[in-house]
Amino acid sequence: MTQSGFLDDFRQMSAFGATPGGGVERQAASAADGETRGWFSAWLAGNGFRVETDAIGNIFGLMEVVPGAPYVLVGSHLDSQPLAGRFDGAYGVLAAAHAARTAVGSVSQPRFNVAVVDWFNEEGSRFKPSMMGSAVFTGLLGVADALATTDPAGTTVAQALDDIGGRGAFAGLDVAAYLEIHVEQGRELEETGTTIGVVATTWTAHKLEIVVSGEQSHTGAAPMADRKDALYGAAELIVAVRRLVDEFEPEQLHTAVSEMYLDPNSPVAIAREVRMLVDVRSPATHILDTAIETLKTRIDEIRRLARVDIEIVRVTEWSSGPFLEEGIVLAAEEAERRGHPHRRSATVAGHDATNMKEVVPTILLFVPSVDGISHNEREFTSDDDMLAGLEVLTSVLTRVVAGELEAASSSAVALSSGVELG
Repeated sequence: MTQSGFLDDFRQMSAFGATPGGGVERQAASAADGETRGWFSAWLAGNGFRVETDAIGNIFGLMEVVPGAPYVLVGSHLDSQPLAGRFDGAYGVLAAAHAARTAVGSVSQPRFNVAVVDWFNEEGSRFKPSMMGSAVFTGLLGVADALATTDPAGTTVAQALDDIGGRGAFAGLDVAAYLEIHVEQGRELEETGTTIGVVATTWTAHKLEIVVSGEQSHTGAAPMADRKDALYGAAELIVAVRRLVDEFEPEQLHTAVSEMYLDPNSPVAIAREVRMLVDVRSPATHILDTAIETLKTRIDEIRRLARVDIEIVRVTEWSSGPFLEEGIVLAAEEAERRGHPHRRSATVAGHDATNMKEVVPTILLFVPSVDGISHNEREFTSDDDMLAGLEVLTSVLTRVVAGELEAASSSAVALSSGVELG
């Protein structure tokens, strides 16, 4: 592996779904995502990996160096948000592949095999929930439910994957540990002059899918007193969601309404229905719980005010919690040994590591994001920081493959996305 080789590969990969603003758009199972997946699969095959795809579209590159032994899994995701940056997720997948290739050749007496993974639909922009591929793989979400999920146009995950040849029959593998590196999507590393973030904990997050139901009528003719305007009710709810943060200390609660669909969306019809997604996050579970209860009270008030019905139809959540302390120490040691400033970090964003840490020993690393910009074409991480992260990830992976992470050495978990074809 050479540094220039990684950067060349990254630039080539970034051409798929490239946007005029310097980012990428390759939502899950889109044509651009399919092209990226094809390129990556060919890269894996050309570099000695056995390539497999499971029922939910996760791509695995396997290197078996200890027949019958469990695998250390390392990866991230290639899909993106609309008009997104080219680093989020994709950097971690390519870094994983380069690190795995180097680690396999560096360990004289490996204890584990190595597998690289591109998780399907981490972003959740086309299909909900986010982190879908890793959720299915870890048993948090059933494969049949995931495949039946539709995008706003009514296309199912199964249909979309089939359109790009993205479903396989891989039965899964025994996983001893999981490693991931990601751009920070925040400013802490940059502001503190730190190169490597070693993630110690996650925020708690609730994503509420909400339907506001009113009654369709004429925008001009209907008397104001008779109106049951779903969009008015949704507008009041949007304001209530934003004002939730004012009831807590700064940066203890993050809220957003991140998705909204309006019916009939006609210039002369009052909305009969609004579907929206409310995102609420906090570093403390009790704060988030309080915020959700407060929001439910506001919803009751808005129902009466706007004369509409408001229903929470689905809640997707992940809980805060620590990452493996032994892994944090090991990663910090390698950053120190390689001469890179490091610090313990928390992740506000969800990552596939968030799912994986619930079932196997997991290490998550960050590299800086310039100005903290993410999910935006202006997202940027320097070549030097990408290469520093690759160096540390390779060192950490090498040690874990050699059996130096005791938690990984003590047990392995059989994980599978199931096989549901047809």
